[in-house]
Amino acid sequence: MSKKVIVAMSGGVDSSTTAALLREQGYDVSGITMQLWDYADDETGCCSLSDVFDARQAANQIGIEHHVVNYKADFQKYVVSDFINKYYNGQTPNPCIMCNEYMKFDFLLKKSLELGADYLATGHYAKISKDDKGRIFLEKGVDKFKDQSYFLFTLKSKELSRLMFPLGEFSKPKVREISEGFNLSVANKKESQDVCFIAKDYRTFIEKNSIHFQPKGGVIKDVSGNILGEHEGIHNFTIGQRRKLGINSQEAMYVVNINFDNSDVIVGSETDLYSDTLYAKNLNWSMDRESILNLKLKAKVRYRSPESEVSIDFKNDGRLLVKFKKPQRALTPGQAIVFYKNEKVIGGGWIDQAI
Repeated sequence: MSKKVIVAMSGGVDSSTTAALLREQGYDVSGITMQLWDYADDETGCCSLSDVFDARQAANQIGIEHHVVNYKADFQKYVVSDFINKYYNGQTPNPCIMCNEYMKFDFLLKKSLELGADYLATGHYAKISKDDKGRIFLEKGVDKFKDQSYFLFTLKSKELSRLMFPLGEFSKPKVREISEGFNLSVANKKESQDVCFIAKDYRTFIEKNSIHFQPKGGVIKDVSGNILGEHEGIHNFTIGQRRKLGINSQEAMYVVNINFDNSDVIVGSETDLYSDTLYAKNLNWSMDRESILNLKLKAKVRYRSPESEVSIDFKNDGRLLVKFKKPQRALTPGQAIVFYKNEKVIGGGWIDQAI
């Protein structure tokens, strides 16, 4: 009897190709699409109504059942509210990781298992492997430009044992070629960009969708403490930001720090953005602490940043002290740091403080 696989179908080429591939390989496949957000007429995004239609059409072309589940309330609670709260607290959120952690690999995985599936499959560019000790690891996808392991660091072995990432072995161009071979209508569909539930400016989104909007206004200072201007809320800023600072300066200035306690926004030069040390919290590891300390790790602090050699120290307060061999640009509280040993994801957490 063939294994039953439910594929998370977003209406894009990756998840549609995943479903077609698995069906061709002999699995008992069905598709499921999440409705996550009520989009306005001028908004489009992942799991919008048009994407639900595309997912259903792809499922029909492949010849599999397709279901739609409504997770709008959960998405608001676990992803949108986190997005808004982090900006209010002077941090920069990563909603894609939160969506993966809660929506796909908690709620949707549980729903798939309840429906009798052996596995939930997605169109992520990543791989799953086992070592000679039987430990399950998340690994990078073979397409280094598309590799999405950074967004999946929160996955534990329990979830990984029930997941499939069929596209981890392919490049993006190859996936489009495979999709065309299946004659899927979404073969040439453009990829969604940026934050899926925001059509225009995130600041406007925050002000519109926060029930208790209370901007924390304050002053803008340089690194020496000189006041250069005022601002209407720390949610308008992120570390590394250069434009729309609201100050006049002869030289290029960047946001180098945001102080939630007093609402100060600190700006400085390009060189002031670099730091070699940070604290991370809310960590997830794929092996025990002793094994981790014996490894030479590399880490990346944003999706497109290169990996850099690091040393780590577990602190008594539950945080991790991370020192980089080379200074990193714009270490940003609220963003993820993910640790690698060659192709394997060893763990990750959230940047709490740059030093």
